[in-house]
Amino acid sequence: MNPVALLTPTYGRDLEICTLLCESVDRHVTSFSKHYLLVPDCDLSLFAPLASERRVIVPASAFLPDWLRPLPRIVQRKRRQFWWSLRAKPVSGWHVQQFLKIAATISLPHQRYCILDSDIVFFRDFDLARYEYPNTIPLLQMDGAVTADQPRHSRWLETSHQLLGLPTPPFPAPDFIGHIIFWDQQTTRALTERIEAATGLSWIEALCKTREFSEYLLYGFFVQNDAASALRHTVAPNTPCISYWDDPTLSKDELTRLLLRANTDDVAFSIASFSGTPVETIREVVAESDAILAHNAHFQPAGLAV
Repeated sequence: MNPVALLTPTYGRDLEICTLLCESVDRHVTSFSKHYLLVPDCDLSLFAPLASERRVIVPASAFLPDWLRPLPRIVQRKRRQFWWSLRAKPVSGWHVQQFLKIAATISLPHQRYCILDSDIVFFRDFDLARYEYPNTIPLLQMDGAVTADQPRHSRWLETSHQLLGLPTPPFPAPDFIGHIIFWDQQTTRALTERIEAATGLSWIEALCKTREFSEYLLYGFFVQNDAASALRHTVAPNTPCISYWDDPTLSKDELTRLLLRANTDDVAFSIASFSGTPVETIREVVAESDAILAHNAHFQPAGLAV
């Protein structure tokens, strides 16, 4: 048995929504080994109450090199924390969360990982048994989704191929960024080895110097170009998560309608933090959804699946 481990990089400002994620994981997610919360060292005490037999709070310093250190909280820009070194310009907490996903995947004692951002909330049951090693895992691949008129994504496309020592493909190109992402440990180790061979630097120093990159594009394009890694994955055009990336704040009724439009395979949703949708609103809608599911299960005729 090689159950999947869950990884969530997070930080203090996301404590409330991360708490909701953890509650929803405990209610709906099964067949996983451990849920690791990867947090800045200064936020350990904030997340300590979320620790349990199956949830471990891990300080960022456990996976970062000694030469990359957090700047004091008083040295912040727009309330964002930065890490500094003598090897590259300071990197933001957003960069560090990407480093932590890679470093935790290659260092922790598991062969398969499911990466969950703080803002994901499960509203249906999700059994991870099918993704245990040596079964294949999904590789989210949305063909033709990256176009030349997307400045950030097109730049990430370029840097991903530079870091992997590959020629940049023409547009439109596939996108690998989404929610509920699965990674394989052996593949991730091979990815870091490829970066180091292509750049002549440690993988984390190469990423610090690059700055503009996407860990999901790196992983996806590596799998696409590595035959052995491709065999461990099955290409999937979407993930079982509803995503809301717009700016307007969602009301309770709007969020409820969003969930009512869910496909039968959708098990979770993610509301972008910049929408300003209150966590309490999300919590109320999730509680009502759980109550409906419990009611339906109670009245389901014997012998039929919910």
